[in-house]
Amino acid sequence: MKKNLTTAAAVLAATLIALPVFSGGSKDKDKRVLTIGATPEPHAEILNLVKDDLAKEGITLKVVEFTDYVTPNEAVESGEIDGNYFQHAPYMETFNKEKGYHLVSVAGVHIEPLALYSKKYTKTADIPDGAVVAIPNDPTNEGRALLLLQSAGLITLKSDAGLTAVPSDITENSRKFKFREIEAASLPRVLDDVDAAVINGNYALPAGLSASKDGLIVEGKDSPYVNILVVKDGNQNDPRIKALAKALTSQKVKDYILSHYPDGAVVPVF
Repeated sequence: MKKNLTTAAAVLAATLIALPVFSGGSKDKDKRVLTIGATPEPHAEILNLVKDDLAKEGITLKVVEFTDYVTPNEAVESGEIDGNYFQHAPYMETFNKEKGYHLVSVAGVHIEPLALYSKKYTKTADIPDGAVVAIPNDPTNEGRALLLLQSAGLITLKSDAGLTAVPSDITENSRKFKFREIEAASLPRVLDDVDAAVINGNYALPAGLSASKDGLIVEGKDSPYVNILVVKDGNQNDPRIKALAKALTSQKVKDYILSHYPDGAVVPVF
């Protein structure tokens, strides 16, 4: 049975200690203030980089940091925040389908290659039979992780498994890997306790992990999983959102990404 977003949300509700608290509905918002949700690195860092650029246009950018992949979408749909920047399009589309939400992409900014990491082994050939491999438990990222492992010949999936693949879709696992489905933000913390883990870039970076230096398998730079600026449908033409989209796809941001992540852990797409 495929994992759904309701299950993921329940897990997150039980495991997260603290989440951002909002006050005031959308009617009470100061239209000069633009509130955007983001995971810390590199998303919040990039947003903070363009604060001064928006200030010159009379817009105060407020960045609210999240530590999960569910709450920031709920906050956009409810109108508690104006937009978010943390996810790729396949995840957003799955969220819309399963939750009945109305989220849309405004601009693509960067890719963070997904990678398989290990503290115990330096190449996949050394990972023993029966090893425990941790993977993200959220829809699309779980499938993305399994597709990465399949690309390296470690497993084979059903031909129709696609982006929402789960371990039950594995048809061949000759090395008898055991998969642990873990909330994405917790994967770096469990890396010492498993043989290997597939970790998203925005959680690998704060943990000091580099896809190009530490990754045993690394997603290609032609990945379709571009991280996007997201708003609720109908708000795409908000002048503040347009200004932010322009700032996020500026030469300033491109130069920042290339200089701060020269190893390709974050790759601009514009």
